[in-house]
Amino acid sequence: MRSLTSLVLVLCVISGAACSDQKKGAGASDGDTLVIETKTGKVLVKLRPDLAPKHVERVKQLAREGFFDGLKFHRVIPGFMAQTGDPKGTGEGGSNYPDLPAEFSQEPYKRGTVGAARTQDPNSANSQFFICYTDTGCGGLTGQYTVWGQVVDGMDNVDKIAPGEPPPIPDTMQKVYLQK
Repeated sequence: MRSLTSLVLVLCVISGAACSDQKKGAGASDGDTLVIETKTGKVLVKLRPDLAPKHVERVKQLAREGFFDGLKFHRVIPGFMAQTGDPKGTGEGGSNYPDLPAEFSQEPYKRGTVGAARTQDPNSANSQFFICYTDTGCGGLTGQYTVWGQVVDGMDNVDKIAPGEPPPIPDTMQKVYLQK
């Protein structure tokens, strides 16, 4: 057993990999968890750069800039998803950065999956995103919308977001940041 541990350590050193990353999961590193504070508590989203590196980098950039702080959940459909990330609060806005190219995958949409919202143009995702409520509600989106994260804690807080298109009194992302 000791020689196996030594071998793993040697391979980590040779390959330049950070062996401590093994504890965090494949491909995970500091800053790969997005924290969304809502009025009912925190939502922790594991970012998936392995599936959508450009989208994850954009989300990180916007979170670092404070772009998401105070934005409304403007489209919330029970059994389907809660959408946010629009500075206008109407579903028609985005950041000042260019739209992103699609990074579609066959990662299945399920409860807690976070995907990039877009128009009919597959390459129109910008800052808006949605969180799926059920395993079946978003299932038809697999392969058609970019998956860039998965809620790992706090789905009970997502469940409490006010419904509506738009909600009469929309809930907001009070603060959004990267966990260190």
